[in-house]
Order: sequence, then C-alpha cells, then structure tokens
Amino acid sequence: MSDAPAPPAAVLNLAAYRFVPLDELPALQAAIRAAAEAAGLRGTVLLAPEGINLFLAGPEAAALGLLAQLGRIDARLAALPAKRSWSEALPFARLKVKIKREIIRMDRPAVQPAAGRAPAVDAATLARWLDAGCDDAGRPLRLLDTRNAWEVDAGRFAGAIDWRLDKFSAFPEALAAAADTLRDATVVSYCTGGIRCEKAALLGAELGLTHLLQLEGGILQYLETVGGRHWIGDCVVFDERGALDPALRPAKPAPAQPAGGATTLAG
Repeated sequence: MSDAPAPPAAVLNLAAYRFVPLDELPALQAAIRAAAEAAGLRGTVLLAPEGINLFLAGPEAAALGLLAQLGRIDARLAALPAKRSWSEALPFARLKVKIKREIIRMDRPAVQPAAGRAPAVDAATLARWLDAGCDDAGRPLRLLDTRNAWEVDAGRFAGAIDWRLDKFSAFPEALAAAADTLRDATVVSYCTGGIRCEKAALLGAELGLTHLLQLEGGILQYLETVGGRHWIGDCVVFDERGALDPALRPAKPAPAQPAGGATTLAG
C-alpha cells in the first residue's frame, strides 16, 4: 500500500526515530532547532543519549528537506526512516526540541537498543501470520500491546494482549509477571511507531522470551503498508490530530488524553 494521498494544501507529517548513541546533545539540539525553524516546521524532537525521536510537520518539500539535512548535521542521523501521514493543517502549535534521559522512558538502563536490535517482523509478514493464525513455523501467534490503556481503547489489533498500562515504565513488571504464559507462542509486541515495542522485545530477550519480536515501524507502518486488515478502531498520535484512522487520516472524534498524561512524543 502506498503513502496515503495528500489532500489539497496538505501538510506532511513525519514520524521518525533511531536508537543510536548521541553525545554533545546541547550543540545537536541547537543545530536541529535552527534548521527546523528555518524550514518553518513545527512539532517535537526529543534527543537523549540513546537516540532521537521526532514528529515534525510542514510543507512537503520543507519536511523532507529537514529529514535530509539531519544527516548533514550529524552523520548518525542520516537516512532516518520516517512514517508519513497528511493533514490539512499543522497539528502542532509550535516547535520544541528537548533533551531527555530517554527518548521513551522505560527505567531499565540495561536495555540498550543501540547495542543491537531485537528480532523484528515486517507489516506484510505479520498480516500473513494473522491470516493464518500462526507464524511460518506453525507456532501459535500472540500480539502484545505495549501502549497505555487509553491508547488501546481508541484502537488495537484484534485479540491483542492488553495489560491496561498507565505508563510505559510499568511494562517491565507486567512482562516479567506474564513471561511464563508467553513462552510457547511467537509474541509480536507493537506500539505506535516502533519505539516502545523495540525496547519491549529487548526486555523479552533478557527474560528468556526467545520468540518475542517487535513489529517493524509499529502501527503506523502497518497501516501504511497493509491498511486496516486485523486492526480495530483508530491509532492515537501525540499531536493535535489526536488519532488517525486506518487510512492515516485524522479521526473524529479524537480521543481525550487522561489528565496528567504524557505531553511529549511516544512511539
């Protein structure tokens, strides 16, 4: 499935991340802010020693130009794979470039995605497995939602495990408690854009879950590639659109984020 068609006077929204060791973060923060401001983009960029997480929006040429410019600012940020969606208006009120301890908080310092990725399954393969009800080896298939409960309520894969999390830092304890019930299945962890499920799969490996995979690119990549097959509802995004439907169009009505919830990006 190709990128969703752009409506008239469209704004291109880019979601991207990379786990890669970063240093000299204040200088990198200043350079990215200057480039994004010059391009007239809005959105959020998070920088941490473990990598970068961004969601930026603006005219197509400006947004893609900034994505290319990141590699010139720092070679470690070259060729970031980005999920694309479109909107008729900018979904962010301003530009924010922040330095954080983690680009997605898990509070498990031993989990280091930059040191080596966990095994992944791509969207087309997952859709095929879901059609069959098992993986290619015939192992039973379980889907594990790593997102917060209010995100799951807006949309989810049919039959997915949902631990009613209120924050991602609660995920490690929930996984450890349920690990023995998951050992006989191929488990695919998923999230919005791939960040949380990548950390989740690495944590699973530490717990001896050798068949716990991450969904490459998360829900957004799945919907872009496959469409809404096996998906129920909408996908929450952390901007003013609130959520996207399976065609990656702004969903109405957008879900309300709980009071005191996260105000920065999640993936």
